[in-house]
Amino acid sequence: MLDFPQIGQMAPNFLTVGVYNNRLGQIRLSDYYGKKYVILIFYPANFTAVSLTELLALSNRISEFRKLSTQILAVSVDSPFSHLYYLLLKPNQGGLGNLNYPLISDINRSITSTYKLLTNDGFSLPGLFIIDKEGTIQYYTVNNLLCGRSIDELLRILKAIQYIKKNPGQVCSADWTLGDNILYSHPLKSKIHLKKLYSHK
Repeated sequence: MLDFPQIGQMAPNFLTVGVYNNRLGQIRLSDYYGKKYVILIFYPANFTAVSLTELLALSNRISEFRKLSTQILAVSVDSPFSHLYYLLLKPNQGGLGNLNYPLISDINRSITSTYKLLTNDGFSLPGLFIIDKEGTIQYYTVNNLLCGRSIDELLRILKAIQYIKKNPGQVCSADWTLGDNILYSHPLKSKIHLKKLYSHK
C-alpha cells in the first residue's frame, strides 16, 4: 500500500528547475511558505490529452486562484526542455501556449517518488495537493489516469479550507460554497442549523 504524505504534515520540500514565461529557473517549494497557498498538481507527462485540458483550464482561471493568494505549480517527469517545447506550441498544435503558472521538471523522479505518485512505468499518477501558507498539507486527491479533474471542485475545496482556517471551530457541510450556512465542530452548537437543514426529514 502506498504511504502518501498525510493531511496535517509538512509538505516534502524540493528544489528543481521550472519553466515560466519561456524561461528556465530554479523553483523551491518552501519559497512560498508564509506567502501563498500552493496547488501542487502532478500530471503523467507532456502531450497527454487529459493533462492538456486540465493545465489549460487551470491557466484560464488563474485570476480566481490569485484572488485566493494561491500559486499553482504543475509537476511532471519531463525535462525542462520538453516543458519549454510544450509551452511554445499553441493549444491547437497540442501544446499549452502562454501558461499562467510554472511547469516543474522532475526528470529524476525524486519529487514524484517522495509524494508517492510514481507508477511502475515511470510516470506520475494525477495527484493534487493543497498546501497552506505554513507548508502544511491540507488536502490531496489522486485520480484515475483517464479522468480529468474539476476546477470548480478544486476552487470550492480551496475556499472551504481557507474559511475554516480563518474561523476556528466552524466546519463546512457537504457541497458547501462561500456564503452558505456553516456548522460547528461542537455538535451541540450545530443543532439549530441541522434542524433547519433536515426539517423535512
